[in-house]
Amino acid sequence: MSVKILADSACDLPLSFYKENDVTLLPLKVEIDGEEFEDLVTIQPIEVYNEIRNGKTPKTSQVSPHTFKEIFTRMAENNESGIYIAFSSELSGTYQTAVMIKEQVQEEFPQLDLTIIDSKCASVGYGLVVLEATRLAKESLSKGELEDKIIFHCQHMEHLFSVEDLDYLAKGGRVSRASAFLGGLLNIKPLLNVEDGKLIPIEKIRGKKKLLRRMIEIMKERGVSLDTQLIGISHADDLTTANEIKEMIQAEFHPKGFYMNTIGSAIGSHTGPGTISIFFLNKLPS
Repeated sequence: MSVKILADSACDLPLSFYKENDVTLLPLKVEIDGEEFEDLVTIQPIEVYNEIRNGKTPKTSQVSPHTFKEIFTRMAENNESGIYIAFSSELSGTYQTAVMIKEQVQEEFPQLDLTIIDSKCASVGYGLVVLEATRLAKESLSKGELEDKIIFHCQHMEHLFSVEDLDYLAKGGRVSRASAFLGGLLNIKPLLNVEDGKLIPIEKIRGKKKLLRRMIEIMKERGVSLDTQLIGISHADDLTTANEIKEMIQAEFHPKGFYMNTIGSAIGSHTGPGTISIFFLNKLPS
């Protein structure tokens, strides 16, 4: 039996990916001026960034319980086997809600064969996991083998990123206001990573050029066999910087390829415009 892959919109893959690969999309919600939108479906990232530049503060919410119940019930009725790879539980309540709704659906449909994995990942780091899961699901693996490989990728995905203004993350409670205040001084660029699903500021660097060079240095320290990897890059309406770091990575590591996309509406509502991120593995599967 084939295994269906489910993912939410925080993996920052385009809508076309879900349609072309028969992956089920679970959209997070974005609210602007009291109007609610579905990330990737009824609102696009550039709209969110323009609203932020105009002084608006978008709010986000997790995938609705109703959406989960509808999709999980349909899977049970169709006797489908699935794996839902969820946005980090440290950044959203989506994973916990999915687990709760799965238990409710199983009371009526005990045959529901669904595994829910907390990716502890975000943006294209999470997207690279979903891309690999989609590729592996086409191979003749058991569901258990597929789960193990997905979890391995989740556990070894490095996230390095910098935001233009830490105030955006502070407003959403993703970092402390003290960190945000320090970041705004003297053209200091904060460098953050993700540890066990949480956003952790690791360094403060003055100036964009130094920041990008430092990201490459950390990539060299943490990455393995980068020439064999697909490297992820995401950006918040800053294609110039994204291409700049892509060229730096290409010159230094000559990777197998790149996957680059805009940071989606849900995550972008918290990071704000100007964010730049890179993603790679710190260990390869044996």
